[in-house]
Amino acid sequence: MERQLHLNLLTSRPPMAGGLQSSSKMKMGPGRKRDFTPLSWSQYFETIEDVEVENENGKDIFRAYCSGAHGPVLLLLHGGGHSALSWAVFTAVICSRINCRVVAMDLRAHGDTKVKNPDDLSADTMAKDIGKVVEVLYGDNPPPIMIIGHSMGGAIAVHTAAANHIPSLLGLCVIDVVEGTAMDALNSMQNFLRSRPKTFKSLENAIEWSVKSGQIRNVESARVSMGGQVKKCEEPPGSPAVSNSIDGIIEEEEDEEEEESNKKRMKEDDQEVKKESIFTWRVELSKTEKYWEGWFRGLSALFLTCPVPKLLLLAGVDRLDKDLTIGQMQGKFQMQVLPQCGHAVHEDAPEKVADALATFMVRHKFTEFKEAYLC
Repeated sequence: MERQLHLNLLTSRPPMAGGLQSSSKMKMGPGRKRDFTPLSWSQYFETIEDVEVENENGKDIFRAYCSGAHGPVLLLLHGGGHSALSWAVFTAVICSRINCRVVAMDLRAHGDTKVKNPDDLSADTMAKDIGKVVEVLYGDNPPPIMIIGHSMGGAIAVHTAAANHIPSLLGLCVIDVVEGTAMDALNSMQNFLRSRPKTFKSLENAIEWSVKSGQIRNVESARVSMGGQVKKCEEPPGSPAVSNSIDGIIEEEEDEEEEESNKKRMKEDDQEVKKESIFTWRVELSKTEKYWEGWFRGLSALFLTCPVPKLLLLAGVDRLDKDLTIGQMQGKFQMQVLPQCGHAVHEDAPEKVADALATFMVRHKFTEFKEAYLC
């Protein structure tokens, strides 16, 4: 049971029986359909910047989404397989709470970042990437920076902080990744990845799956962030491999009337398949397995040695391992549990995460609340 609960620390796990699926259906009521049309990044971020970083093989280009003009920089690192767009709704909320700037970047081989060696996803390489992007953005005099990472991005944030790649680092926030449970989950990760649909007949279809499977429990966030997880497939729509994988990608408990309605809708959808683009995952996470242990092993000790104020946000208190339990009792970091969230805590509950982070930063005098928020 413990392993099942923590299966997906690279991506987000499906809900358990009786969880989101049944409750969301009750909220919607009969006959109401949710809107799964994609939302643009520009509704949440102010600008896009492609950051060019020089290396031995040429130039790497990192996509960054930015907001805000004053205050400390919140450098946001997404989880494995996700993209900077997973921070979209959170960004809009946190910018309304405190004076800050946001830089959410697509990590190596993710989203719209283009690198010469996308197969190198080692913790050391990705941590160095973060330092180089900060250097290009801000030169020799970077502003105060708070680094915030979710899942794999949380691990990379710790490695970045521990290696002192950001000399102006203010603080560190890690969201729902703990060494013990992450290491336990790795043995089952490949089975989980194989259980996901391989393709989707449209971006809307991918968004719908992400919500109904419980990968993302916030429809608004799914509508903006799933575009960063999937891409148009190069395989032609008529091929058997694509057609077979589309059938039955959304599995949820339904009553008889809904089942009949869905059968009719799926038949209509199948007739439209040839007219639509086919989408597949941007990142083949199964091929990154050799790096998983390097991301997470020794993470708790590394986190505790980082000499800046630290915040750990978890979806459940059962995720704490021995080192972190002792460290928390010794007051080495602040911890907050946000219940009723999936693994993608910042997507499922962006306001709660923003409130926790804003309170933490104001308490440490890193910034101030906005007057409009206090009124």
